[in-house]
Amino acid sequence: MAFDIDMIKAVYAKFPSRIAAARKAVGKPLTLSEKILYSHLWDGDATSTFERGKSYVDFAPDRVAMQDATAQMALLQFMQAGKPTAAVPSTVHCDHLILAKEGAKDDLRNSLTASGEVFNFLESVSNKYGIGFWKPGAGIIHQVVLENYAFPGGMMIGTDSHTVNAGGLGMVAIGVGGADAVDVMAGMPWELKFPKLIGVKLTGKLSGWVAPKDVILKVAGILTVKGGTGAIVEYFGPGAKSMSATGKGTICNMGAEIGATTSTFGYDDSMDRYLRATDRADVADLANEIKEHLTGDDEVYANPQQYFDQVIEINLDEMEPYINGPFTPDRATPVSKMKEEAEKNGWPMDVEWGLIGSCTNSSYEDLSRASSIAQQAIDKNLKTKSEFGINPGSEQVRYTAERDGLLGIFENLNATIFTNACGPCIGQWERAGNNTRVNTIVHSFNRNFSKRADGNPNTHAFVTSPEMVAAIAISGNLGFNPLTDTLTNENGEQVKLDPPVGSELPAKGFAVEDNGYQAPAANGGSVEVKVNPDSKRLQLLTPFTPWNGKNITGAKLLIKAFGKCTTDHISMAGPWLRFRGHLDNISDNCLIGAVNAYTQSTNSVKNQLTGEYGPVPATARAYKAAGVPSIVVGDHNYGEGSSREHAAMEPRFLGVTTVLVKSFARIHETNLKKQGMLGLTFANEADYDKVQEDDTINFLDLDQFTEGKPLNIEFVHAYGSKDVIVANHTYNEAQIGWFKAGSALNLIKEENKKG
Repeated sequence: MAFDIDMIKAVYAKFPSRIAAARKAVGKPLTLSEKILYSHLWDGDATSTFERGKSYVDFAPDRVAMQDATAQMALLQFMQAGKPTAAVPSTVHCDHLILAKEGAKDDLRNSLTASGEVFNFLESVSNKYGIGFWKPGAGIIHQVVLENYAFPGGMMIGTDSHTVNAGGLGMVAIGVGGADAVDVMAGMPWELKFPKLIGVKLTGKLSGWVAPKDVILKVAGILTVKGGTGAIVEYFGPGAKSMSATGKGTICNMGAEIGATTSTFGYDDSMDRYLRATDRADVADLANEIKEHLTGDDEVYANPQQYFDQVIEINLDEMEPYINGPFTPDRATPVSKMKEEAEKNGWPMDVEWGLIGSCTNSSYEDLSRASSIAQQAIDKNLKTKSEFGINPGSEQVRYTAERDGLLGIFENLNATIFTNACGPCIGQWERAGNNTRVNTIVHSFNRNFSKRADGNPNTHAFVTSPEMVAAIAISGNLGFNPLTDTLTNENGEQVKLDPPVGSELPAKGFAVEDNGYQAPAANGGSVEVKVNPDSKRLQLLTPFTPWNGKNITGAKLLIKAFGKCTTDHISMAGPWLRFRGHLDNISDNCLIGAVNAYTQSTNSVKNQLTGEYGPVPATARAYKAAGVPSIVVGDHNYGEGSSREHAAMEPRFLGVTTVLVKSFARIHETNLKKQGMLGLTFANEADYDKVQEDDTINFLDLDQFTEGKPLNIEFVHAYGSKDVIVANHTYNEAQIGWFKAGSALNLIKEENKKG
C-alpha cells in the first residue's frame, strides 16, 4: 500500500469538480499542467483565469521532500516557525552527504562517522515534527520519491532542483528553497508565478541506442539553459506513451537544466505498470477512476499551437544518441559529430572514468540497459579502457539489481559500486590522484559544470545515457560511435557492440530487505532537538534584520560576476556540503567560484576600504564589520542550477543587500526574495558595462518601493562622475512585505505570534 493514501484519495476526490470549475473559468480545453495547477489552488475552485508568466498565484501542494544538504537549513528555519508538526506529508532523505571513494560499504561507514552529527539532527527534527526519515544509504531522494510518493496529478515541492523528476509519474513537482518548504510545512499558501507552457510533441518510438536521456539532451540543445525559465514543459504524443515511467522521469529530471519550473507527462499505461510494480496498486486503481483528468484534453494535443506558448516536435524514429558538454549541459552534440567536435575544440579524447547513476539515471531499467553493454565487453573479450563507477538509485533498486546479477556484471569489469547516493554527481567524489590536470569523464548525471564532480576545473565532463557511458568507457575514447565503429578485442579481432537491451521493470518484481525508511515518532512533542553551540556543522539561526525603511546608500560593489554564475559558483558543493547546517561557516565559500569581471580571476576582489585585493567572503565580512552595505552584479541566468538557498542566504548573512543582474534563474530569484534581499535586473542590459570596480552605490527611491515601479540606483565612480541605472523588479506587495520584514520567515513568525 502507498504512503499517505488518504491524502491521495482526498486529492482525487476533488479533481473532477475542480477541473470542471477551471475549464469554465478558462473557457477552453486544458493542458495537464493547467489541470494540476488549477486543482491545487489555495482558495479552492477556480473562479477566474491567470495570466501566464505574470500572475502570482497561491497554491496548496500535497507534500514536501527534502534532501539532507538542504533539509538542514529548511528545518532550522521551520524550527523558528512555531508549528508543532508539519502540515502536509513531508520527508527527509539522506543522500548528499555520502562520500564516493572506496565503495559502498566503506564509504557509508565513513560518511556515518563524518556526518553523524547532521544525520542525528535531521532524524531528531523529523521525529519531533512528524516527518518521514530515509536513512543514509536508503537512496537518492528523487528515485525514492518516484518509487514511494509520486502520484499522477499531484503537486509536490522539494528542496532540490531535481524534484521535477516526479513528473515521470505525472506530477507537477517543483524545486524550491527551504523557505518555500517552510511555508508549506507551516500550513501556509505557497506562491508561484503562473508558469508559461511549453509543449513537446513526441512522435515515433525509441529504438536501438537511443534512450529517453537523448530526448532531454536534444531539448536542452534547442532551448539552452535558460529557455525553459518560468515555464512548465509538458510532453505528449505517441512517443511519450511508448516510454517507461522511469524514462519519463529522466526527461523531467533534466528539465532543471533548461531552467524549467517543472516538466510532466500525462498518465498512461507505463505509469500504471510502475505504480503496481512498486506496491502501489491502490494508487493505480484510484488514478484509473479519473484518468481522463490526469492528462491533457484531446483538443489540446490535437492542436498544441493553440494552447501552448511554444511547441517543439521531435520524431523519436530519427533520433541518435547525444553527448552534451563539456562544462554546460546544453552544449548538445550527436554522437556522430562528437569526434569532429572534440578534435576541433581540443577536448581530451581519452576517457578516464564512466559514471552511471545519479537521480537522473539510476533506475532498474537504466542499470539493465547499461549492464547489457558491459556484458558484451566480457563476451566479446574486450578490455575496458576506462574505470567504471556505479551509483544505484535506491536500496530497492540495488538489492533487486544485485539479485538479478546486474551489479555482478559491472563488478566483473572491476567497477566500483558506490553507495545508493548522489556521490560524484554532487561533488562527493574523492577521486584518487586528481588535481588540476586536463582530463575527460563521461557520466549519466544531469550537470557538468566546471569542478562539479571532482573539484578539478580541467575535468571535461560529458553527459549522456547510461548505455552510452558504458560503450564509451569500454572504448576509452570520447569520439567512439557504437552505432558505426568497431573495437579491437584481446584476440586482435574487430568487434562491434550490439544495441542495448534491458527490462522496464524486473521480471521477478522488486525486492528489498530494508528500504531505509523510518517513520516519525507517534507523538514528537517530547522530542528534544539539541544543537551544540560549539558545533562546526550546525548553527541555530538568528533572524535577519528588517529593512529600516530608508534608501540604501554608501554601498560598495562586492563583485561584478562575469559570464556563467551558477549556484555552484555562488555556493560550491563538494567538501562544502558539510557546512550546510552552519550559515557562518559555509558563508566562507560565498561567490568564491564567480569570475571577477575586472580581473578574470576567481575569489579575488578589491576591498574599497583598504584598496587591496582579497577573497570574496573576507571582503564581504570587512564591509559588514564596517557597517557598509554591499551589492553583487551579475550576467544572464544568474543562479542557474541547484535550488540551494545557501546561495541567497550566504550573501544576505555577509551584508549583501542587492543582487543586480541581466536575468535570473527562477529558483534563485525566489530564494533572494524569501531571504529579504533585493533581486533586481537591468532595465537596459548595456548598463552592466557602466558598473565600475570602485563604485559607491546609492538607491534614490527605494523608500518608494512598490509593485511594478522600477528603482533608480546611482553609481558614483571613483573620479566623481556618476551613472543612474534603472533596475526592474518582479516583487508583488506580499514579497515587498518579506523585504520590509527582513525575510519571509520573519513574517511567518509574526503571524504565528498573532495567532
